[in-house]
Amino acid sequence: MSEQIIRIQLPDGSVREVSRGTTAYDVAMSISPRLAAAVVVARIRPLTPATTGVVETDETSEAAMYGSAESGERLVDLTAPLTEDVALELLKESDEAALKVVRHSAAHVMATAILELFPETKLGHGPATDSGFFYDVYRETPFSDEDLAAIETRMGAVVARDEKFLREEESREMGLKDYAEHGDFMKVHFIEKFTQSGDEISLYRNGKFVDFCRGPHVPSTGRVKAFKVTSVAGAYWLGDEKNQQLQRIYGTAFFNTKDLDAHFKRLEEIKARDHRVLGKQLDLFSIQEVAGSGLIFWHAKGGLIRKTMEDWMREECIRRGYDMVYTPHIMRRELWKISGHEGFYSQNMYPPMELDDAEYRLKPMNCPGHILIYKNSPKSYRDLPVRYAELGNVYRYERSGTMHGLLRVRGFTQDDAHIFCTPEQVVDEIEGCLDFAEAVLKTFGFSEYRVELSLHDPKKSGEFVGNPGDWEKAESALKGVLTKRGVAFKAIPGEGAFYGPKIDIKLVDVLGRLWQLSTVQFDFNLPARFQLEYKGEDGELHQPVMVHRALFGSVERFFGVLIEHYAGAFPLWLAPVQIGIVPISEKHVEYAVAVKAKLEAAGLRVEVDQRNEKMNAKIREFTLQKVPFVLVMGDKEASTEAVSVRTRGKGDEGSVALTDFIERARGLVASKSVAL
Repeated sequence: MSEQIIRIQLPDGSVREVSRGTTAYDVAMSISPRLAAAVVVARIRPLTPATTGVVETDETSEAAMYGSAESGERLVDLTAPLTEDVALELLKESDEAALKVVRHSAAHVMATAILELFPETKLGHGPATDSGFFYDVYRETPFSDEDLAAIETRMGAVVARDEKFLREEESREMGLKDYAEHGDFMKVHFIEKFTQSGDEISLYRNGKFVDFCRGPHVPSTGRVKAFKVTSVAGAYWLGDEKNQQLQRIYGTAFFNTKDLDAHFKRLEEIKARDHRVLGKQLDLFSIQEVAGSGLIFWHAKGGLIRKTMEDWMREECIRRGYDMVYTPHIMRRELWKISGHEGFYSQNMYPPMELDDAEYRLKPMNCPGHILIYKNSPKSYRDLPVRYAELGNVYRYERSGTMHGLLRVRGFTQDDAHIFCTPEQVVDEIEGCLDFAEAVLKTFGFSEYRVELSLHDPKKSGEFVGNPGDWEKAESALKGVLTKRGVAFKAIPGEGAFYGPKIDIKLVDVLGRLWQLSTVQFDFNLPARFQLEYKGEDGELHQPVMVHRALFGSVERFFGVLIEHYAGAFPLWLAPVQIGIVPISEKHVEYAVAVKAKLEAAGLRVEVDQRNEKMNAKIREFTLQKVPFVLVMGDKEASTEAVSVRTRGKGDEGSVALTDFIERARGLVASKSVAL
């Protein structure tokens, strides 16, 4: 084959021979002009075996936006010359990756508008995100709401000009010189960080606007059809409070107005489900600034839900062969040095407390405490596996500006467990943890989840402990379990814990949002650090391996997700008040109190509204508190030992015998039904 000919493999498996330098757009045109008009960007994968690996990156990071990706699967502009044999996909607007590309292109459109209106502004970077895009900029004068509106209007003009996105290249030295002369200190930083001396750097031009960028982009600004500038927030350059105060301008973009409108409708629904608002409205919890940020006060109703959650978890742990243990909140600093947290996790721990006998630290993890319990008495292979579980309070330092209700806190309760087992038992134990995790999700009403396998990165050996062989065995064990169970997963190098790889389970809530909660971690390092032993069948001493697992993740975070998933309308078994009773008048109070006693005897949580208020006002109050059942009773109900049932979300269901209602409610609680 001529060196000027390359092979293009299409998704249907067919292969085309084309001239070197042919573009993805050329291939699309050769198939159909209609296809060429519809495609947005191309995905390619070299056909040579040595370069088929996929490198996972965080697409919102600077490295992902500006770093090189010279091997493996990647996105390229439709006009990029193809110079090697590749598998080629032509992505249309329906593809998720195409949406990320249009959002990144929208960020360039916004940056164009900003510089046209406010030329004194200096640009940082503008990545796409899962919900839109942002651009970090430096300008001494804060942007007002009127400025944001003007930027959005000018973006419309840039889109109307339908300027082509053109990729250009120049020497690194020239790029540094040009940006330095214009005072673009952030661009200088990115070039210095993500390129090396002698490199060529890529620039993207649309009209007169030029930006240092890896790309790719949609063919022209005219493809950015539906967009909105949403807000502006402060951000320090490089996250350092000592650096310049930047302004981060947020926006979002879609391929059509229908999707844009649906996005904002969804945001309104998210706002209506905000656990911080509902927590106050339903009197579930509070955060008291006089006590400190990120510290949760559980009120009576929230505390009752928490007790229900924890009771279920403890009972399930015991049923599955775990022993419940308790460990101290503070321990000597020396312990954290042995575990490795002092060196690898210190930035997330509170400062040491110097007491009369030693320095102590608040615990960020429960694992060293469980290890000490294991080590307190000799173990035989017959004792293994040993499973310790604890709903233990831990404390982790979070910067003051990062706190977010129950979802990001400084003190929380972790449903932690540590399994000590032989190497031969570890696969079964990991499977058991995954079974348990699935049971948690199902019980609390989540039917969908995503799985990620977090691995170590051999290139960042200083961030992980242990030898490569142990890591390979541990990662192989986790992969093997997931594969055996037929679980689809995404492997992410560099995201493992410092002591071992882990499986992260992200539940999907009713709005399709992902929440990182459950995790299962393999650990071969802490048993070695603490010199753990068991006597094997051969009479010799051996080192066990450890499995860490947390299924709620933290009680606080899981509760926050539950609030938003159910919009505060909890299933009957979780609801703090399961039944509200409304006597129509004072003469019906006696019967209402008697009904309450029978319901409580059946194990149900009940409130009677005895206020001298109208019936509808009482019903409305219980409805606002999202109580699952409201029972109304008057003369008819009192004379027949019945109740008139109003069900949340269904309305008035009429009168039924009290005994029948009790049977119904007890059944819903026992089955932990999500529906009423």
